[in-house]
Amino acid sequence: MAQTLKKRSEKVGLPPGTLIHVGERKSERTRVDLLEYDGDHYEEREIERIAECLVYKDRPSVTWINVRGLHQVERIEQLNECFGLHPLVMEDILNTDQRPKMEDFGDYIYIVLKMIYPANPGPGFITEQVSLILGANYLISFQESDEDVFEPIRERIRNGKGRLRKLGADYLAHALLDTIVDHYFIILEKLGEEEEDLEEILIKNPTTRTLQAIHQLKRELIFLRKSVWPLREVVSNLERAESPLIQATTGIYLRDIYDHTIQVIDNLETFRDMLSGMLDIYLSSISNRMNEIMKVLTIIATIFIPLTFIVGLYGMNFKYMPELESPWGYPAVLLLMLAVSVFMLLYFKRKKWL
Repeated sequence: MAQTLKKRSEKVGLPPGTLIHVGERKSERTRVDLLEYDGDHYEEREIERIAECLVYKDRPSVTWINVRGLHQVERIEQLNECFGLHPLVMEDILNTDQRPKMEDFGDYIYIVLKMIYPANPGPGFITEQVSLILGANYLISFQESDEDVFEPIRERIRNGKGRLRKLGADYLAHALLDTIVDHYFIILEKLGEEEEDLEEILIKNPTTRTLQAIHQLKRELIFLRKSVWPLREVVSNLERAESPLIQATTGIYLRDIYDHTIQVIDNLETFRDMLSGMLDIYLSSISNRMNEIMKVLTIIATIFIPLTFIVGLYGMNFKYMPELESPWGYPAVLLLMLAVSVFMLLYFKRKKWL
């Protein structure tokens, strides 16, 4: 977070469209992969020189250019020169804390969303910003790291199975969006398991670590909510867009993504309500435990009140006290104190205070 704020401070006073990478460096270098395909063939290779992409710009086949790593700004700027992207779009691509959105520039559509997948190994999840540039026959995707969830899409293209190789770049964009939304369900399943474990701990023995786990889970749900709620608007705008870049047949599949997004939002709201209930249960458990402790201490103090009175009475320094000279005075007082204690315990038990 400190590094992100520092990078943002470097942009103060600069004109709009100034290209500065805002975010963490998550890859060693900026790698550009190209995958071109149609119904009959496909080609996949790494691009060393950005100018090589110009050859594929006007081909009738679909071209998918995937950029991994955003810290080498000069390579990103070369893509801008090849495809004529707006400077503000390039600035948003390099700013990795963007809110999910969709902007239609006529000859291309700019989409921003969050890709989230479980951390392996370890708890929690990993998130990064994904930017998509959808053109007539090409799709450019920008990622922060080498890790992604798009490998099944590449396998479908390599194997030529399904309708992906037969349809255009808009259907490829749909496939990427669908994969990202599907992984939201995986995250929700993991969060659901964590909530179930926390519920068992809350019932058995809640501790301060339980409270910390609840707050950590609450922060994760808040982050997911910030990522998913705007995505609903993005998918809805894509579905209702009148752009020639999106075919009517693809709109049906975008509607399916919209339904999945609504399901994710509903599950998030359910988890949020459950988490609020768990926090109330934790506070109630701690309060009940404190009440039990105070009840035990109060009973002990109440039992010792008459015993303290008896001891204080015989601790007075009067010379003429009849019991002081009696040989059975000391054991008699002890028996009296024991009898008082037993009587009070039986009385408390009868009243069901114990």
